Amino acid sequence: MTGWPRFTGLRVRLAAAFTAVALLASVLASGISYVLMRRVMLQRAQDAVLTDVRNTLARQVPVEMPPDTEPLVGAALEKALGSAQGRKAVAVPVPLRRGESALPPPGALDAPVTREFARRAVYGGEVVFQRINAHGRPYLLVGARITGYRTTQNEPWRTTPPLVFVSASLGREAADLRLLTRALLIADAAALVVALGLALLATRGVLRPVRRLGTAARALGDGRLEARVHVRGRDELADLARTFNRTAEALERTVTELSAMEAASRRFVADVSHELRTPLTSMIAMTDLLAEEAGPAEGGTAARLVADETRRLGLLVEHLIEISRFDAGAAALVLDDVNVADAVNASLEARRWQDDVEVEGPADLFVRLDPRRFDVIVANLAGNALKHGGPPVSLAFGPPEPEGAGGVRVVVADRGPGLADDVIDVVFDRFVKAEAARSRSEGSGLGLSIARENALLHGGTLTAANGPEGGAVFTLWLPDGEEE
Repeated sequence: MTGWPRFTGLRVRLAAAFTAVALLASVLASGISYVLMRRVMLQRAQDAVLTDVRNTLARQVPVEMPPDTEPLVGAALEKALGSAQGRKAVAVPVPLRRGESALPPPGALDAPVTREFARRAVYGGEVVFQRINAHGRPYLLVGARITGYRTTQNEPWRTTPPLVFVSASLGREAADLRLLTRALLIADAAALVVALGLALLATRGVLRPVRRLGTAARALGDGRLEARVHVRGRDELADLARTFNRTAEALERTVTELSAMEAASRRFVADVSHELRTPLTSMIAMTDLLAEEAGPAEGGTAARLVADETRRLGLLVEHLIEISRFDAGAAALVLDDVNVADAVNASLEARRWQDDVEVEGPADLFVRLDPRRFDVIVANLAGNALKHGGPPVSLAFGPPEPEGAGGVRVVVADRGPGLADDVIDVVFDRFVKAEAARSRSEGSGLGLSIARENALLHGGTLTAANGPEGGAVFTLWLPDGEEE
């Protein structure tokens, strides 16, 4: 099959497998790259924010913090930490009682602060952080406080540095990740296209020798035994091509030898048949003469038996000569416009069967066919029914069905025991005699085979079956011959 391969073809399956592997590798590499890049980008942004928070706390909060300076320190921290783009900061007093939470005012930050996160910011250490999504955008939430400070007086309420919450937008990093994702998708699509192209090129190179082998195999199947495959390379396909060529050479030698032997056998049969025709003709004449001269005496009976068997031998020789013509391809049609009714009646009258066969058919049916070969077919079918079937024997002819098919249809039926099931399929083979299904068998075993060969030579058909009321039924169809 040429052109675009079928979806079940080997080329499609190989290309699909190659492309799937390439796409899987590309997607896997892209996924790993995306995960690593995302981790690096978010870690870098997170480290930058945390470092800035720590440095700002170290600069803005003094080591010794006088009383009543907490609001000033908180304002300075909010200004310093909230000045960067995408950040907001708020300072909250540290609760004096354990268990209390320090939550910033609502709306002070872009990201909401939960009680758990505030508790961690108060009691969890110097700096705590968390990445969250708020309003569909990513943020880094940081909570920080100064530890290890000193006050200048021993007031019981001690002034402490405020707790600072910072919300930093990660929108830039998210945009960069979207650009990275788009670039990776484009790269995967390009890799898919390239992989598909390479797969088609690779499969084309792999399957070209397979297609050549298929073409050569089909040529062998069509009878061109000289077909060979051009061998290239030293891979497994090249070894397969060499094996195919050796097999084809051996097959060609074997077929040539068998053809020569078959031709010699056919020539031998034809030559022997031709050589036997002349002495058999003389023997038939002499045995008939001896039978007439001997009369009803015992010697006359023997002479008549010899004459009958000699005539059967002569018939067998004639059949062998006819078969040899078909085998040699020398049989040819001599077409003429024939009145089927006249031809059937003439064939039966020539053999004195007109009283034994019931004929039915139109008197004005003309068909272009070979009259001599039609006579042979009718004689073989009627003679076979008379010799091996039971009366009455009927012969019906007429136009074939459906109308417009052209030609003639002839049906010969008898009321004998019919054909055995194992004989119907081989009844037209040479030297087949259905003794088990017939009362007796005296023919050569070639009559029906010759009849079918003549039908096929006309381009027609000849079939055998058993009738619904018993007996064998032979159906012949011959088309109208072409005008010369």
